[in-house]
Amino acid sequence: MEIRKNDTQLVCIAKFIAKDGEVDQLIQNLHSLISVTVQEGGCIRYELNQCIEEPNRITFIEKWYNQETFDAHNNSTYIQEFFNAGNPHHVKEFEVSLHKEILA
Repeated sequence: MEIRKNDTQLVCIAKFIAKDGEVDQLIQNLHSLISVTVQEGGCIRYELNQCIEEPNRITFIEKWYNQETFDAHNNSTYIQEFFNAGNPHHVKEFEVSLHKEILA
């Protein structure tokens, strides 16, 4: 998929707070999504981060070509299975926010 410099892409920030004692399992579960996701045609960036001050806070920073490719990701079998199987049951709370890139 060709990405032009002036195209605005969709940015997703998915924040997870692990339950006490569950951060390592949460990281392992979320990390398992990376290798499949980065192969999706609309995925530009998909990185998993851990907060230094509060290690139980885990954040995905994602960049997608557009809303359609992000929606296709969310509707993919492996994402649906991940969440429908009760995962991540190691999560105390989570928040997902969508942003648009601001181009200069």
